[in-house]
Amino acid sequence: MTTKMFTSGRLRKVEYDLASRQLDLCWDNGTVTAYKHVPEEVFRRLCSAPNPAAYWEDRIAEEYPKGTPMVPEKAAGAPKDLRDLFGGVDD
Repeated sequence: MTTKMFTSGRLRKVEYDLASRQLDLCWDNGTVTAYKHVPEEVFRRLCSAPNPAAYWEDRIAEEYPKGTPMVPEKAAGAPKDLRDLFGGVDD
């Protein structure tokens, strides 16, 4: 699996599995959108696009069927709870 991180914009991380040709998009709000049957060239162009979110909207969103994310949404985004950051309290 290949991962590309982005430091600005709505799109934060992209994961691509060459074997299954699945593309997972991790957004700044913690959601994950998955697409099936995405060619490797589309993944490469997404990673090098000046505005990856715009590229997704123009070239991926309605071209490829949606799938089930490889990574659960909570694991892909920011921690949702302080326990996610610091762990539970042992009494």
